[in-house]
Amino acid sequence: MKASSSFFQNRDCEHFPCHAGVDPETFNCLFCYCPLYALGDACGGDFRYSKSGAKDCTLCTVMHVGDAGVGIVKEKFPLLKEMARQKDE
Repeated sequence: MKASSSFFQNRDCEHFPCHAGVDPETFNCLFCYCPLYALGDACGGDFRYSKSGAKDCTLCTVMHVGDAGVGIVKEKFPLLKEMARQKDE
């Protein structure tokens, strides 16, 4: 895939590709740090919580397949917006 505002690859990264099961040709690094992490269970990804309570997203690939992650963020944006609004109150 060609680099764009919704697709980015860093093949020089020592962890590329950092999630197994995604074709390296379509692996998208744009959301290396997932903007949906804070949504916890509502993020929609394949994750688990570690014994220490940290969210472990190493099994999640939804944000890294082509440019699908952008659509997911747009879909979940109202939840992020509501989270920010509640924090401001």
